[in-house]
Amino acid sequence: MSALDFAMVGSGVNALTAGAILAKAGKKVALFEREAVAGGCMRTEELAPGYIYDPLATTFVLWVTGGAHAKLAEDLARHGVEFCATDTPTGALMPDGQALTYTTDRATNVAAFNAVAAGDGDQMASDLDAFARDADLMFGLMGSDPWSRKTASLLGKEIWKRGSRNLAARFGEALLPMRGWLETSFNSELARAVWAPWGLHAGLPPEATFSGQMGQIIGFALEVAGAPIVKGGAARMVDALVAIIEENGGEVNLSAPVEKVLVSSGKATGLRLQSGEEIKASGVLASVTPHQLYGSLVEMPERREDLRKYRYGRGNFQLHYALKEVPRWATEGLDKVQLLHITSGLDGVSKASNEAERGMLPAEPTICVGQPSAVDATRAPEGGAVLWLQIPDTPRFIKGDAAGAISVPEDGAWTEEVREAFADRIENMLAAQIPNLKQNIVARKAISPADLQGMNMNLVGGDPYGGMCTLDQFFAFRPFSDTRRHETGIKNLWQIGASTHPGPGLSGGSGFLAAEEILR
Repeated sequence: MSALDFAMVGSGVNALTAGAILAKAGKKVALFEREAVAGGCMRTEELAPGYIYDPLATTFVLWVTGGAHAKLAEDLARHGVEFCATDTPTGALMPDGQALTYTTDRATNVAAFNAVAAGDGDQMASDLDAFARDADLMFGLMGSDPWSRKTASLLGKEIWKRGSRNLAARFGEALLPMRGWLETSFNSELARAVWAPWGLHAGLPPEATFSGQMGQIIGFALEVAGAPIVKGGAARMVDALVAIIEENGGEVNLSAPVEKVLVSSGKATGLRLQSGEEIKASGVLASVTPHQLYGSLVEMPERREDLRKYRYGRGNFQLHYALKEVPRWATEGLDKVQLLHITSGLDGVSKASNEAERGMLPAEPTICVGQPSAVDATRAPEGGAVLWLQIPDTPRFIKGDAAGAISVPEDGAWTEEVREAFADRIENMLAAQIPNLKQNIVARKAISPADLQGMNMNLVGGDPYGGMCTLDQFFAFRPFSDTRRHETGIKNLWQIGASTHPGPGLSGGSGFLAAEEILR
């Protein structure tokens, strides 16, 4: 292989995004992926004949509202990417059958929340309107490198408009935990239940600083864009991004694990694969965790203390179903909800999250039920359905079972027996809400935190977020307190991926930001 402009470690959404943008700009790029399939957490497989599912990530709301999509939308459409969504992106279902849904229509939402408790809808509208007035500031900060001129200009304009003290006050308001927001804005436990689980999708329990602001960000985004999925499966997005790279002269190499980033005189000069082949490149982008980068790919003893302190979050558990019939929910009006949380409410979310934090299998885990076939008929045979379940509060290492019913190994490892027993617990909770579930199961696939790491080594211990997203490891401090843009301290070596700003999710954000910075 002749010398590259840029070599990339990994082929997840951020590496593919950066590769596509750089290739379109005329740069010679190549990606090197250790697995036999590209895409990182974007995968599509067959669960049973005629049933296709995304075993890992599936929802693209962060993509369609982000800068990478604005840059690549026309190319993606040309290569067959089609997003589809219902007008009911989310909702909550409580064990007693009470349910409340959230649509893409503000008036409908206000009326529904007010019907549950007088004033709840009006207050929600007021809170989201207040966020909308600051949307340019918040999305500007999330969508730009913290140490860039663009961010400095944005903050300068805000100081001029608001005054420095008022801007500081606004940032102070953004630190509000989810519990603080919900308990001061909503009287109904059902209304609180709609929002309480959403912080978990950023790895933040309800008591975490900034989780309340994250809930409002998500509420705003869901109202604007819904919860879109890719028609035909997330792998269609992978195929399209690969096609953009290849049609512009780039390459995506599979089953090509990288052993080292080559460094000479403090400057990255390429890669060495585990096969021994060396790839020359003027620059390297590594979509990996800090421990992979600084503990394996390069030698930087000065980062040892940072690696010791860097923390990964709770694990994730996935459970997927192929069904002969569409789910018949015991509670009406839930068949088109794309991401429905089954939870007993704010305290239930907090309890399950705390149990997982302490290494316990939650007695009543918070369950996120995705219904992709409700909007994408290609996912299942006519009359059938697939369900995509995510349990975001699962221990990485198991110390016990909060319900006292599942025996766990002394070493805390996830075994097949523990995985299936925990899946049975979740299935029984689901079957209580879907009476026709069990008799219509064609296939079931459970994926434990250990399985997740086996599928993608960036998912350390099954943490899908590349490390905890608490404020000490977020925004300008991600992954480390002295992080500057996506630089690493080695010239022409950049770190991208969920462990870097702007964090996890299918936005392609870090790949987009790094590519734009390189081209500038």
